[in-house]
Amino acid sequence: MNIFFRLIPVAVALCAAGITGCASTRVAMSAQGNEAVSIPFTLSKQNNIVVEVRINDSHIVHLMLHSASSDVTLTEEAVRRLGDIALGNDAKIQSWGGTSDSRYSTGNRMRIGPLTRDGVTLWENRNSGEGTDGKFGLDFFGDAVVEIDYDSGRIVVHDRLPDKARDYQSLAIENEDGELYVEGLCLFGDETRANRFLIHSGYAGGLLLDDAFAASSGIDGRIAITETSRLTDSYGHVIEVKKGVMPGFSLGRLTLSDVPVGFFSGRIGNQDKSVLGGAILKRFNLIFDLGRKKLYLRPRGTQGSQRPA
Repeated sequence: MNIFFRLIPVAVALCAAGITGCASTRVAMSAQGNEAVSIPFTLSKQNNIVVEVRINDSHIVHLMLHSASSDVTLTEEAVRRLGDIALGNDAKIQSWGGTSDSRYSTGNRMRIGPLTRDGVTLWENRNSGEGTDGKFGLDFFGDAVVEIDYDSGRIVVHDRLPDKARDYQSLAIENEDGELYVEGLCLFGDETRANRFLIHSGYAGGLLLDDAFAASSGIDGRIAITETSRLTDSYGHVIEVKKGVMPGFSLGRLTLSDVPVGFFSGRIGNQDKSVLGGAILKRFNLIFDLGRKKLYLRPRGTQGSQRPA
């Protein structure tokens, strides 16, 4: 089971039929020419990127950008508040805590700044990031290059890779059905262990290790446990996670010290993906070029002339 929800066969069939809008799609832009489009966002206390979104030209909601999801969701509370979202269908959804039924509505319009996408399917969730009405994924922006500038609090949508990317660290991305992975190095004293991490802007913490890696690395006995907490997924399932601080973590040539890390102790096989969350992502300005399968990142506050060592 995963830390983010995934459509299982009934919903996958809907995706294949074109109902969910899963395929890469170019959004309509009311901006003139090929100029970059700038969209303001708020960074929440939970490290979520929160954007104002207009649904069906009549409702304003606040959705978090969820880099590990390719669906647009609204919480049950938001659906009740809006009142006129027709949720007449349902499908089976799997999250990290189990399987649930989720209702959905097809044929909606979604607008973020000057960008509009039609034919959007809205899924109903129980939960979302605190203070948000749901979430959306990077696929909303179609084939565009997407910059997340935490310094200025803006998402910038480009039609091509901006020149500034030459001053960023470049990482290869593995894109598996919309899930974006990068390789990171976990540093335990004199030992370095490589692992693959899902880029997950919806997860508030730093790193969350998959069960197999947590077991093989022996992390439970190698770092001081600072907290045991409970996580709740979009459908209300609860699971306990141990948290501590890992001495170091590297992405390419960039190394971070004292990195917050969590793992599900004693639940081998349930968490099968390691996660790179918002507490680490917010330390960088990011550029996603999914067409070239690249992530560019630069430490926040770094001037353009200062390239990563």
